[in-house]
Amino acid sequence: MATRRIPTRRTGRAAAPRDHHTPNRRHTGPVLTALVLIAACAPGDPHGSGASDEPGWPGEEWPVSTPEAEGVDPAAIDALVADIDAGRYGLIDHLLLIRHGRVIADHHWDHGEAYAELLAAQEDTVDHQFNYDHPSWHPLYRDTHLHSLQSVTKSVLSVAFGIAVDAGHIPGVDAPAWPYFEAHGADLSDPRRAGTSLEDFLTMRSGIDWAIPGETYDDDTHPTVVLEASDAWIDYVVGRPVGTDPGTRFDYNDGVSVLLGKIVREATGQRLDLWARQHLFEPVGIDDFYWKVTPGGEIDSEGGLYLSTHDLARIGYLMLRGGVWDGRQIVSREWVQASTSPVVPDVNPDNDRADTGYGYQWWVPLHEDGKATVFAANGYGGQFLHVIPEYDLITVFNGWTLHESPELSSWVAWRDRILPAVSAEAPGSS
Repeated sequence: MATRRIPTRRTGRAAAPRDHHTPNRRHTGPVLTALVLIAACAPGDPHGSGASDEPGWPGEEWPVSTPEAEGVDPAAIDALVADIDAGRYGLIDHLLLIRHGRVIADHHWDHGEAYAELLAAQEDTVDHQFNYDHPSWHPLYRDTHLHSLQSVTKSVLSVAFGIAVDAGHIPGVDAPAWPYFEAHGADLSDPRRAGTSLEDFLTMRSGIDWAIPGETYDDDTHPTVVLEASDAWIDYVVGRPVGTDPGTRFDYNDGVSVLLGKIVREATGQRLDLWARQHLFEPVGIDDFYWKVTPGGEIDSEGGLYLSTHDLARIGYLMLRGGVWDGRQIVSREWVQASTSPVVPDVNPDNDRADTGYGYQWWVPLHEDGKATVFAANGYGGQFLHVIPEYDLITVFNGWTLHESPELSSWVAWRDRILPAVSAEAPGSS
């Protein structure tokens, strides 16, 4: 990149944030108890009635209901919105809650002046796609409704990858990963590379050396910072050493997601954005998106996707419904289940507390007996999509809080503010 970077600028890094992004499962016991006690809402029978009620499906717009009609205390939502108004959650751009396929809360905040002030305070004011303080690029793409998703991109990538597996273009997650990169210099005689599967890539257990302990994104030598300044992303990631046996250790690695996007292109013959448009976005009604292109002509599959908040919810809803969209199977139920399961049950086993799990580029903040209770996509700056199947509930937060830690975290708002407001049964249930 010819432009000068400020080290504090980050794309969608969600590397198991331990301070205020990732919930501590020791404190979620009441939630797990509530999940058992509260009436579960199975897909296709959203009110648990066993009768003719069907989930709402969005056309051009989402169906709209009220919190009361869908069994949610409106006072709790009002209180949450008031705290967002007061700035306690940082700079939140959009809050969207969907229950039973119907929008029950949809609040938007315009922080354009605040973002302009952030840019003015920075040393780098050049208009380029990796200047994370420039309001032409972040959080909205050039004054449109398309919001930067950062590492939520990885979870969308996973769905597109699964569709390619379903179609037979990719043989399956047990297939070796590195042969896709032999043309980029991958040493297939290296036993560690030879033993690396696609699942090792998908679950961030690639063995590729990335950040060293203590190295932060403020450091210009951090591999992700170097990657984003590179003119040859694939070559840079392939050239990193494989210093750990694959499949043995979770190590959050943006470069691996770049390689997964390239695999989709190699396997399908379509660049990731074109594949996703045809096989994922258009089938679920997403007509408008933007996806960053790297200097080498590849898609930024580690953090470069922009969607509207309402369209991001469509991705969550597809996963909530087991890969089905209004009667059509878009991605297999098997892929949905596998990718949102805690394949890695604890991303930080050296910590002395229970921790979140990880699937195929999806986070699993809560899980029991190998099954997700909650699964999520999250990205730098405050992009959080949570899917809670037992509640038939989707929560979406978009924000752009970069240079400070807010008093409250929208990552756990679903747990602390929203779930306690869900009643045992929605009105009209039997």
